[in-house]
Amino acid sequence: MAKVNLLGSWAFLIGVIIAVLVGLGVWVSLSPTVVAVLVLLGLIIGLLTIGAKEVEPFVMASIAFLLAAYIGKDVLGTVTLVNLGSVLNAIIALVVPATVVVALKEVFNIAKK
Repeated sequence: MAKVNLLGSWAFLIGVIIAVLVGLGVWVSLSPTVVAVLVLLGLIIGLLTIGAKEVEPFVMASIAFLLAAYIGKDVLGTVTLVNLGSVLNAIIALVVPATVVVALKEVFNIAKK
């Protein structure tokens, strides 16, 4: 199980690095390829990293982050040194699939009971 958690941790770290690189302008924008990679990494995170004990805190933190990021990306997108709006868009592309997978796993667990 430790290797599975390690893979999910690496997926998260790689996703955040890609998001920052998008914000720094290494990639001009969130191309479909970059979004696909972030979504795939998000799916890996959701499937492999979050255990039963972490479901509730993860979903709550994800919802709070997604709301703040979605609302704040336009305001923070005006920062000139780093395009924080692009960084937040990229992290949203990473976090949404992970949150959906974790929430669906929990719904199925509740339905089994």
